[in-house]
Amino acid sequence: MSRTTHMTRTTMALPSRRAFTGACVAGALTLATGGATARASTPRVPTARAADPTALRAAISDLAHPEATAAQLLVDRQGSRWYGTAGPADVADGRPVRVDDRFRAGSVTKAFVATAVLQLWSQGRVDLDAPLTHALPGLGLPAGFRRIRVAHLLNHTSGLPDHQGLPDLGTPEAVLRHRFDHWTPQRLVDTVTHAPLKFRPGTKQEYRGINYTLLALLIERTTGCGYGEAIAARVLRPLGLTRTLIPGDDPRLHGPHIHGYLRMTDGTLRDATVYEQSASLGEGELVATAEDLFRFQHALFSGALLPPRALEKMFTLPPPTVRMLDGSPARYSMGLQAATVNGTTFWGKSGEAYGYRTRMFATRDLTTRFVLSYTPTPLNAPEDMITRVVTALTSPIQADPHRLGR
Repeated sequence: MSRTTHMTRTTMALPSRRAFTGACVAGALTLATGGATARASTPRVPTARAADPTALRAAISDLAHPEATAAQLLVDRQGSRWYGTAGPADVADGRPVRVDDRFRAGSVTKAFVATAVLQLWSQGRVDLDAPLTHALPGLGLPAGFRRIRVAHLLNHTSGLPDHQGLPDLGTPEAVLRHRFDHWTPQRLVDTVTHAPLKFRPGTKQEYRGINYTLLALLIERTTGCGYGEAIAARVLRPLGLTRTLIPGDDPRLHGPHIHGYLRMTDGTLRDATVYEQSASLGEGELVATAEDLFRFQHALFSGALLPPRALEKMFTLPPPTVRMLDGSPARYSMGLQAATVNGTTFWGKSGEAYGYRTRMFATRDLTTRFVLSYTPTPLNAPEDMITRVVTALTSPIQADPHRLGR
């Protein structure tokens, strides 16, 4: 079962700034230009083909490759908007997916965290060149960590050691067995403090969630409140993202939402929607909707959340001498990742949570953008669906799915 809608684009009007009170939000709304009006204009729409609804519908309707229970795709391409769904939000009652259904967005969280950090930097409240041990005193970090700068955390060039002491989640049974484990921030940090740095900070790139756990703690130290509340004050409430939140210790999704499932080794399907997210502090907790992520994407790229010099950092990769550990080019900037497909460069963020997968990408000028959310049931599902979507948007194409994956 699939459902689609097609409509012409209208300019997305951002809500006016509102003043909030409290220590958490002091200075939160001088976002884009240090007090000037935020730049929220819609980019020029070039004359080119719109998205092909038949191809987009086919891209998300194949729920066998990879196996998934549901999918939704929201696209804006060259002036036209398209939304389609496939499968039910809940296999128990068959209710169809809706654009305002909540789901776990995984590492898309990092784009929100990076936005808040760069806002604080723009306001002179965070120093990107500060040593980590100076920026976060009191965590018991090894002396060698003083070589890590805040900027290294943002673009995954910190060289932090591998984790020690995390549970083995290599099977779906193990995932569900540990889904109510509670992790404190200090306990998470302690898992990477038992070995030397893997490489000199700034010389290589390795995607690590713990970088953003530390950035969340930096937001809390700087603002005096939980990082989820800081993001709510600085991003969610100003943009009217009423269905997006950082859930904290609450393992449940409330209100209309999409269920995530895992296929067990015996072939049975188990509901994995209820899941304690403390192990993903700062790097994978976000609960959102496709519509909210679309709105955030537009606001971020159009300059409504950051002044130009800060926004530029989100669109700047490390220098060519910095490579991923496997030797491939660096692909993570401060909060985003880049993928060039058939000459078109997409910027955005991928997200994974057990039973959920999210892809939020756009060209920098917003002429092509999309949010894809689906619910794969294998632990390590292939990237077939995202490949089909990008093929439909940029055909002819030879896609490298891993660039738009994690």
